[in-house]
Amino acid sequence: MGKNTHEFYAKVSAIIEEHIAEGDEVTYHSRTSSGGKYMSITATFTARSQEQLNGIYQDLNQYELVVMTL
Repeated sequence: MGKNTHEFYAKVSAIIEEHIAEGDEVTYHSRTSSGGKYMSITATFTARSQEQLNGIYQDLNQYELVVMTL
């Protein structure tokens, strides 16, 4: 979850896709908060390892517009 901006959505999807093998499918679903200030993004894909997931979380948490990862 992070600030509701086009930049946020684009950067989050780019970070995730850096960790996904070419040819693997990723689907995204986004939702804005009731006040419109925040956006949550759900990415659905088949993880290949715990290291892959750790890398995604680490990179997302370093991005300044990300408020929380689950």
